[in-house]
Amino acid sequence: MRQSHAFIPTLRDLPADAEVVSHQLMLRAGMMRQISSGVYTYLPLGYRVIKKVSEIIREEMDRAGGQELLMPALQPAELWMKTGRWDDYGPLMMKVTDRHERPFALGPTHEEVITSIVRDEVKTYKKLPFILYQIQTKFRDEYRPRFGLLRGREFIMKDAYSFDTSEEGLDRSYKAMYDAYVRIFTRCGLKFRAVEADSGAIGGKDNHEFMVLASIGEDTIAYCSSCSYAANLERAEVVHTPNPSDEEPQPLRKVTTPGVRTVAKQAEIMGIPVSKVIKNVVFSVEGKPVVVLVRGDHEVNEVKVKNFLNLTTLEMADEETIRKVFGCEPGFVSPIGIAGITVLADRAIKEMVNASTGANETDYHYLGVQPERDFHVDHYGDFRNIREGDPCPRCGAPIRFTQGIEVGHVFKLRTKYSSALGAVYQDEKGNLKEMLMGSYGIGVSRLVAAVVEQSHDENGMIWPKAIAPFAVHLVPVNIEDAEQREFAERLYGELQNQGIEVLFDDRNERAGVKFKDSDLLGIPLRVVIGTKIREGKVELKIRRTGESLEVPTRNALQEILRVWEGLE
Repeated sequence: MRQSHAFIPTLRDLPADAEVVSHQLMLRAGMMRQISSGVYTYLPLGYRVIKKVSEIIREEMDRAGGQELLMPALQPAELWMKTGRWDDYGPLMMKVTDRHERPFALGPTHEEVITSIVRDEVKTYKKLPFILYQIQTKFRDEYRPRFGLLRGREFIMKDAYSFDTSEEGLDRSYKAMYDAYVRIFTRCGLKFRAVEADSGAIGGKDNHEFMVLASIGEDTIAYCSSCSYAANLERAEVVHTPNPSDEEPQPLRKVTTPGVRTVAKQAEIMGIPVSKVIKNVVFSVEGKPVVVLVRGDHEVNEVKVKNFLNLTTLEMADEETIRKVFGCEPGFVSPIGIAGITVLADRAIKEMVNASTGANETDYHYLGVQPERDFHVDHYGDFRNIREGDPCPRCGAPIRFTQGIEVGHVFKLRTKYSSALGAVYQDEKGNLKEMLMGSYGIGVSRLVAAVVEQSHDENGMIWPKAIAPFAVHLVPVNIEDAEQREFAERLYGELQNQGIEVLFDDRNERAGVKFKDSDLLGIPLRVVIGTKIREGKVELKIRRTGESLEVPTRNALQEILRVWEGLE
């Protein structure tokens, strides 16, 4: 590709609305342009990368036994209503109606569609198992699209679905997809970890997220400093180590605490550590309050609470509800003296002695609180976020935190969708059985942005070899110089004949402009043809390391191929 004809509209200035590096660099490098909030056009350079990532995914999905198809983006609402997700997905779903006022969704995912297709076409165990996948545009009406391709309203996704007749078969399909994901992300040059995760609105219980390690990541990963354990913060298990107190319990007494609404201020006024404060978090569940208790130095994990209560969504109670139910302002709620209200407590609460909590009376708190003596708990469990330094649930070593960008997620759905949509088959004995399903997604466009987040420097992007838009950036310093131009033209043809993708900077621009653009575009290998052509030399520069070497013009092609083969 000659750069003088290439549609690569680079920007010199930093885009004002771009918050993260991948968004900034991909806009500056002319890889994409925004057409609406969270909606982007992939320009030729960006689409080349998208296609290369997609091809790696196809190769590994096919290797794992997957078969590609293409399903419609426009999905009838009745399918989603049968599974209950028409309402569960809430405002995230893009909903439209046709001229006959029939409701449809622009698909955020395709569990319903694929299940209905297989239900209608597969009737016997003899046709199972199999894995179907597609690479297609998805739609989600994000409340706040941000970070470019990392959180958009329209994005490219690979979604795959497995159908099996047994748990053992589902295990095999899950492992095949898991292993394929490891190969895909490795080939794309990413540093990543597979972590245990919550399934959210997709459903299912056994699942892993594949997280690209990056400081901009919106997800917190809890990982073990010793073993291979890793989990999303919302899923990470907390190991409770019994540590009974030898304090002598004190009598319960009410203390005046005007205006004291925070845990920190409460501990200060009471003269106790924050860890001796009982924090009361009130949720609204089907119109009824549920109180969750955690220590003042801990944070409630809403996902764990939601899963324990077997809910798809969980909402915090509003201030009006708190005033009506507890008779006080928020910040003074207490489990003491309440009746008919479900109380859940983290396991650490049970061992607290002489604690402090609200009094269900504005401007008053209790001191000398003793769980079970002063209030009843309906269930003790793991309801808090793990903290750095807490013991690993597998080996006991300290837990550490890092940030991650989710680029893939694998689920064992089992019969969640086959049951709702009637996807059954006839087994060897003629009995009807529900198909066991798995769901496996990769954010293709998000993956590209994650690569940039992980692989860049102050000058621009640094593309891994496998997904770079071009392999070689051929840069004659002065295209007006006949000797430079003639050698560049000859080398350009020779590289193309070898199947090497070349971006030939044949523009009549200053050397500084060319080199600056080259660094920004991040092509793995730059070949510079300058004044040393008269000495029979050209320069090769490796973008990732900055390493430069001079090679003779007589065997420049062989040297370029050798260096290219050695790149990562």
